[in-house]
Amino acid sequence: MESVMKSERINQITTFLKSLNIKSKRFSEIIRTQNISIIQDFNQAFIHSSGDKILNYEKLEFFGDAVLRLAASNFIEKKYPQMSVGERSELRAQIVSDEWLTKLGKKIDIEKLIIKGPKALGDENSKNTIIGEATEALIGALYKCFNSIQEVNLWLDDIWEEESEIFLEAPYKFKSKTVLQEWCQSKGFDLPVYKIIEVSKKNGDPKRFSCDIFIEGLRESSAFGKSHKQAETNAAKILIERFITIGKI
Repeated sequence: MESVMKSERINQITTFLKSLNIKSKRFSEIIRTQNISIIQDFNQAFIHSSGDKILNYEKLEFFGDAVLRLAASNFIEKKYPQMSVGERSELRAQIVSDEWLTKLGKKIDIEKLIIKGPKALGDENSKNTIIGEATEALIGALYKCFNSIQEVNLWLDDIWEEESEIFLEAPYKFKSKTVLQEWCQSKGFDLPVYKIIEVSKKNGDPKRFSCDIFIEGLRESSAFGKSHKQAETNAAKILIERFITIGKI
């Protein structure tokens, strides 16, 4: 029974890797031959620490973090060679963020491969975090296949190209707090004041925190978020969009 399950797991992982549609002959060969040692590396990328305290994705996730930043830098250099260092940093921050990793993980349906222990299985609040972490570990495992960034860029460049254009068309949607701060400075105002109230004690509650933004003593915007940061960002985004609508920006 154990060998049958092992075979099923190998087939599940190779089917998943094939679905990534990475246009690389050497990667396709790994899938075709079901190279066991490499498949085992990928399997580790899908094991949460609650599923195995020793053999899990934590080291690959740590490795994948560096690989992801390098691959994103490589993409930006090729796609936007004239972009300034500051602009590159802003763009890279968007295309390697935790939110982006979770979005990618959901797109490729990585959750169906993740092995979790009973406690993590029942924790809905950690679901998105685990998806993002496993996706980052997958990137680390992909690099380890060949000790090369090539396959990572072959996979992610097309995704990044589309999402970079969205960011560059309306950057304020992604860095609303920075835009609001710069607007206040341009008007000679004090920096915006963010006042946070904890409304709920429940982790993951999208309305756990409420944020009011005050400019020159006047409350200009309010929003909720599941974290301090998200509440502040949501309030700033609402205010910037209103300023654009009425022609203040």
